[in-house]
Amino acid sequence: MIDFRQDQSGVAFNVRVQPKASADRIAGEHAGGLKLAVTAPPEAGKANEAVVKLLAKKLNVSKSSVRILSGAASRQKVVHVDNLTADAVRKLLAAGRPRGK
Repeated sequence: MIDFRQDQSGVAFNVRVQPKASADRIAGEHAGGLKLAVTAPPEAGKANEAVVKLLAKKLNVSKSSVRILSGAASRQKVVHVDNLTADAVRKLLAAGRPRGK
């Protein structure tokens, strides 16, 4: 289960990133966080940009609403999404996922 941390401006959660994957996608959960696969390589911030773009699209928010709070140079990151609640993020992430995952 993903550990969402709600604050006044939005919600933060852990993300585990797999760069250089075959497709940009949400790959499930990993150690209390969300696991993402992105096609971008982990160089010059390209994978971070792909993470922001993927989450913004999935959560139906602007890219400027998604920030990487920590872990910019790591596979383990903490991401913050402005103006959403933990329940809203949970529902949006669950939408479109195959049942049982």
